[in-house]
Amino acid sequence: MITIKEANTKALLKEYVKFPFSLYKNHAYWVPPLIQEELDSFDKTKNPAFESAEAYFYLAYKNDQIVGRIAAIINWDEVNHQGKKKVRFGWWDVIDNVEVTRALLEKVYELGRKNNLEFVEGPMGFSNLDKVGVLTEGFDELGSMITWYNYPYYKEHLEQLGYVKEKEYLENKFPFSNVKTDSFEKIVPLIKKRYQLREMNFTATKDIMPYVDKMFDLFNTSYADLSSFVAITDVQKEYFKKKYISFINPEYIKFVMDKDDAMVAFSIVMPSFSRALQKANGKLFPFGFYHLLKAKKESKEVLFYLIGVAPEYQSKGVTAIIFDEYFKTFTEKGILDCIRTPELEDNIAIHQLWKHFDPVIFRRRRTYRKDI
Repeated sequence: MITIKEANTKALLKEYVKFPFSLYKNHAYWVPPLIQEELDSFDKTKNPAFESAEAYFYLAYKNDQIVGRIAAIINWDEVNHQGKKKVRFGWWDVIDNVEVTRALLEKVYELGRKNNLEFVEGPMGFSNLDKVGVLTEGFDELGSMITWYNYPYYKEHLEQLGYVKEKEYLENKFPFSNVKTDSFEKIVPLIKKRYQLREMNFTATKDIMPYVDKMFDLFNTSYADLSSFVAITDVQKEYFKKKYISFINPEYIKFVMDKDDAMVAFSIVMPSFSRALQKANGKLFPFGFYHLLKAKKESKEVLFYLIGVAPEYQSKGVTAIIFDEYFKTFTEKGILDCIRTPELEDNIAIHQLWKHFDPVIFRRRRTYRKDI
């Protein structure tokens, strides 16, 4: 018999966060999160996502053993401002038993029906900066800190339960040696002159901070037309500023400004922390922090986390300025491999950006939906 219990105490939430550590114990490709960071993201007093979202966390038990977990989420901005009558599910992990998945999803349906919502979609988090999608291809590839890893049977569970594909995400990679400067080097001076633009590079995090709000404003503007996009609020900007910016090498953040000091493009790249997080195994202390710091300084693999261009500057070659700056930085750092984080299959503009570098799709993931 399967029983479901809400993880509504600190002790149960810790069990909730730690369940995947047993499910994927010694797994070669799973990248564990930091336990405390996960707990903080589920804390209503710490994560501003709860200002516009509500979430409930559930554990599934069989023979007194935890066999699955799920989060049932409503993003009220999405429901009220976009008119999408959707309940989300996320942070879903389960043994290979479709009845466990069925029982967990029933809790999501309950929340949706109680609030007169019409369909469920997942896996996805509270907002667009959370992890998204169930892995459907690329199970023998190392995960990353900004994606979920899962076993192949997750997809099968959802399809057996009548779910259909909602959105497809692609993950691409290419060796840095594929980057040939002739695709952007010659046009950079022309673009800078034509549009009176200049690049901004950094060596200290404190110098980036005054520009971060502008960057998130541009993020909201440049991604507004994408399906499922929900804008980041001012409170969330402060949260992400503290949570992420200090984690990233300052030289991996690039801005492009116009003559009036308005930001027209930005990009954030992160060193790969995957191996370091595997060594840390969920804990910063005693040695996790050392492994992460070492990866920050020495990783030869980078993840293109976010890139955004103001709508009026899209398709005008502005990204050539960003690529030119990264080429200099990566050459100096001895970077070997570049990885792109999940991008919507229908985001043609973003795929066009990379075509000169001959990327290969190495992972696919998708969200699934079902009417309730």
